[in-house]
Amino acid sequence: MTDTVFALATPPGRGAIAILRLSGPATDKVLSALGAAGLTPRMASLRTLAHDGRILDQALVLRFPGPASYTGEDCAELHLHGGRAVVEAVGEALLALGLRPADPGEFTRRAFENGRMDLAQAEAVADLIDAETSAQASQALGQLDGALSETYAGFRRDLLHALALVEAEIDFPDEEVPDNLARTAGPVLDRLADDLKAALADARRGERVREGYRIVLIGETNAGKSSLFNALVAREAAIVTPIAGTTRDVLDADLVIGGYAVTLSDTAGLRDSNDPVEAEGVRRARERAEQAELRLWVRAPGDPDGAAAGFVRPDDLLVLTKADLEPTAPPTDRAALAVSTETGEGLGVLHDWIAARLARDLSGADFPAVTRERHRRRLAEALSAVEQGRTALDRAPEMAGDDLRRAADALARVTGAIGVEDILGEVFSTFCIGK
Repeated sequence: MTDTVFALATPPGRGAIAILRLSGPATDKVLSALGAAGLTPRMASLRTLAHDGRILDQALVLRFPGPASYTGEDCAELHLHGGRAVVEAVGEALLALGLRPADPGEFTRRAFENGRMDLAQAEAVADLIDAETSAQASQALGQLDGALSETYAGFRRDLLHALALVEAEIDFPDEEVPDNLARTAGPVLDRLADDLKAALADARRGERVREGYRIVLIGETNAGKSSLFNALVAREAAIVTPIAGTTRDVLDADLVIGGYAVTLSDTAGLRDSNDPVEAEGVRRARERAEQAELRLWVRAPGDPDGAAAGFVRPDDLLVLTKADLEPTAPPTDRAALAVSTETGEGLGVLHDWIAARLARDLSGADFPAVTRERHRRRLAEALSAVEQGRTALDRAPEMAGDDLRRAADALARVTGAIGVEDILGEVFSTFCIGK
């Protein structure tokens, strides 16, 4: 890129400090024009910025010469006073000096295109900015540090090793290479296929850390779902009345439990209804229950199992409500807890149970190989190609090479090693301005 861009790297509005970032070949020329020439690299210097004879601000200025900068280009930061008039005046001066405002994600995109990070690391930058929980931040930092990239590099190394064995026999039939050399790639491909299958089976973990773990309350009408929902989110988010069928739609709330992001959903009571509005609410409740990672089956004392039982998986939790009114013996065939939203009995135990479940489902010894749907698609493509190549290997080794190359290409697209143009827009479209 030949143009030089700038963007506000701090939130707009009134504040103590506002940081404007610059990147591009004209950075040093612009700094000199503003009165900030001769800066020591990576050292903050106090300068009086001016343009066309007008003093703009007294600011701290930092200069980062390329390629040892975030973008790999000459960069600078102007640490201005945070008043809107100051920021606007400096921005107008930069425009007059020939700079243009940066597009969303353009700084990180330039870092990628200049080899400062790969595509998976660039995605981690966006995830780190958006992180709202310690688990999200930890996962993003690991990805930024190259953990995900190294996982895919390992897959690709195994694949290229197998491909080398296949092509050595095909390309050098008259040379002194072992007989049936290509078929020795079979065990390598078998192990790789197992690794890819394991990564795909674990795909939900990384995505759920990033996007939020979905927990849905289901049960009959008047089972106490909305009261439990309010107790868990610690506010009066749902309307609670003695009238059956009060909740008609799905109500969501975002919260953090055990350091993990959770989306908790209250739903309509599951029953047959001639009321079209309530019937639609029940349909939505069933749909949301099918999508959930965890269902809390809320049941009041004396209630039969009812329609909700059909949506509960064996490792979901039965929550017996109104424990202060009528204690109920929990069943022996599934996990169950008794709670009272009136007295608070059992709510702490329920919170701890959910936290333990989140840790079980979302933590792991290895870094997840999938944190986005894009990664999942590429892994699935690679696995399909590896399996096809493995099948071809026993019949016609020369046919396996194309399949293995397709698999290698799919894996390389995760980090942007090849075929990057068709996915740059997908990756950088969600970035904020200034990053």
